[in-house]
Amino acid sequence: MLGTRWSEMRNTHGNQPAPQEQSSLSFTQGFLLGQLSVVIFIGAFIKFFIFGDPPSPETTASSRALARQSRDRTHRRSFSINSSPSVVSRSDVRLSPSNVLRHPPRLTTPIILAKTYYNVNAHQPESLDWFNVLIAQTIAQFRTDAHQDEAILTSLTSVLNGPQKPEFLSSIKVTEISLGEDFPIFSNCRVHPVDDGSTEPDTARLQARMDVDLSDLITFGIETKIILNWPRPLTAVLPVALAVSIVRFSGTLSISFLPSVSQSTPSANPANSCSPQQPLSTTPTSLAFSFLPDYRLDLHVRSLVGSRSRLQDIPKIAQMVESRLHAWIDERCVEPRVQQVTLPSLWPRKKNTRGPPSEDDDGLGVRASETIRDIREEARREVEDERRKDREHWEREAAAGYPEGLRWRSRAEGGGYEMPGAMPP
Repeated sequence: MLGTRWSEMRNTHGNQPAPQEQSSLSFTQGFLLGQLSVVIFIGAFIKFFIFGDPPSPETTASSRALARQSRDRTHRRSFSINSSPSVVSRSDVRLSPSNVLRHPPRLTTPIILAKTYYNVNAHQPESLDWFNVLIAQTIAQFRTDAHQDEAILTSLTSVLNGPQKPEFLSSIKVTEISLGEDFPIFSNCRVHPVDDGSTEPDTARLQARMDVDLSDLITFGIETKIILNWPRPLTAVLPVALAVSIVRFSGTLSISFLPSVSQSTPSANPANSCSPQQPLSTTPTSLAFSFLPDYRLDLHVRSLVGSRSRLQDIPKIAQMVESRLHAWIDERCVEPRVQQVTLPSLWPRKKNTRGPPSEDDDGLGVRASETIRDIREEARREVEDERRKDREHWEREAAAGYPEGLRWRSRAEGGGYEMPGAMPP
């Protein structure tokens, strides 16, 4: 019996290491499997997410155009450039009667088109060659002015390093600026009325639409450092260099004039808010322009990340930059949103006149100079006559035998000195 128990105990103690070996083997397999899965996930992320091939420009442009059109249909119903609850038409404003200033008849859109002999249905699109020449001269002058004293470099550096710069970025340095060499080409211009939801059908504003195409290389490059401030400041620094080039832009530009309108001033008394004697404020005439949602913008983005082991031209960074630039344009000047530019007064003024002086200006200047010279001559003669009279007076007193001290009041010879408070002769 003792031998049997001893053999059982030996068998029990001899079989104990087997479960430990199995548990250690299962832990090693799980650890290796977890590490392998992490490596596979990181590799797949880097390959397909960071270094994945971006979609073709045609596919990207078509998808963005469809998204803009859907957004345009959503917002167009409730958007109008001239829609405002406080706008009062000029026909409803009671103007003071005047017999001097004659008010012309009301000009509607059909009347304007008839007086300018423009048929929106039959008129052929215009080429705008003359307009392209003017725009090219303006852009050429802008490029020339930008290179003087590096004004554009200074202004861009101050804007990029302004208060809106994120905290995780170091100072931003501009490394490359190229304003291009070509010019945009405008063509296929046509004019048609646009209804802004007005109750009167004849008050629709006229809008000019033209195709614009620019094929150039406009480049802007910067470099900075991404700073990681967690868990402590300056934990890590990652240098980043980025250069964005506009290769081509094509789209349809819409331009229209927004006439001045009268807006009612809010009244303190709601009961008198509809009174015709309420003061009105007039908004200035402005120029509104926007692009249709089917525009196309082709960009070329170059990136460089890292200091020693550098990653060059990461596709995901290019996609992020392109999406941000498209969103920036869509939020500002793509229909239904527009940009309004206030127009200055077009009435001719003398202070705005440039060029050689006219004959009237020369005659006026000569007459003014002659008048000033005559005044000076007359004043000089009056002073000389006064001194001559004083000298003759004191000579007569000296001949009559007056005391010498009285002549010190005004010495006729030696500068004409006069004592303070002396009475006139």
